[in-house]
This record gives sequence, structure tokens and C-alpha cells, in this order.
Amino acid sequence: MPSFRAAVLTVSEKGARREREDLSGPALASRLQDAGFRVEARAVVPDNEEAIARELIRWADEESLDLIVTTGGTGFSPSDVTPEATLKVLDRETPGLAEAMRLSSLKKTPRAMLSRGRAGIRGATLIVNLPGSLKGALENLDAIIEALPHGLEKLRGDPSDCGG
Repeated sequence: MPSFRAAVLTVSEKGARREREDLSGPALASRLQDAGFRVEARAVVPDNEEAIARELIRWADEESLDLIVTTGGTGFSPSDVTPEATLKVLDRETPGLAEAMRLSSLKKTPRAMLSRGRAGIRGATLIVNLPGSLKGALENLDAIIEALPHGLEKLRGDPSDCGG
């Protein structure tokens, strides 16, 4: 597998104020590293559309990262705005990733249908929203992680056939 550069963005008001330890961010970074990704950035931002979008744009446009995963802000709470911030910065959505995560999670809990997480492409960067809970974030990443390298190779311009 080619080496892909990744980042993890934790969206949490309490985490940004250092009132709560970020458990999902480090766990996701570790899982990505175990899968062969180079995690080059991690950050915690509050539940604020502008703050989320600013970090996604910076990592995609300035740092040219291959993959950004977010954790948190995908539920029904009025402060959960990660999907909206993500949609603002995407060039194209990749609905199959979000669908696969929800389908996988629905096998474990009916509450999975309440996740509003999105996934899509900005330039040559794939951005994926994951739930904020440690368990949910890891389960959702596990549902898609095997498909990510192929998608990222395509984003890099790999002309090989997608069949197989």
C-alpha cells in the first residue's frame, strides 16, 4: 500500500476547553497508523462551523493531506454542526462511505440511523465524519478502512481498472 498522509480532527466544545479528555482522536490516530497511514496532524476544535471548516480547508489545501477523519458533532444536538461544516468545504460527496458506516453500525444499534456523518472529497483529500464516541468512531472507521487505500489511489490519479 502506498503511504497516505492523514489527520484527525476532534470536534468537541469541552475538549477544546480542556474540560474533557479526547479519547476518540488518539484512538483513531492509532488505528490509522496500524493500517499503514502516516498521521501527521491532530487537533481539537469547538462545535463551530467556521472553526471546523477552517481546519479542514487548511489540512486539505495547504497541507495536502490524503485523508482527514473527524470525530464528534454528527448527532442531533443543536451544537452538532460537523456535517454542515464538512458539506461547506467539499467539492464532491462520497455517500457510499457514510452509508457503509451507518449500515455496519445498524447491525449493532438502532441508534446508528441517527448519525448525520458525511464523507466527501475536497481537491485530492478525502474527508470522513465519524461519531464522537470512542466505540462508535472506531467501529465506523473499521467499516470503511479497507476501502480507503483504493479510493485514495484513485484520488491520486491511479488509472488502473476499478473492477476486482
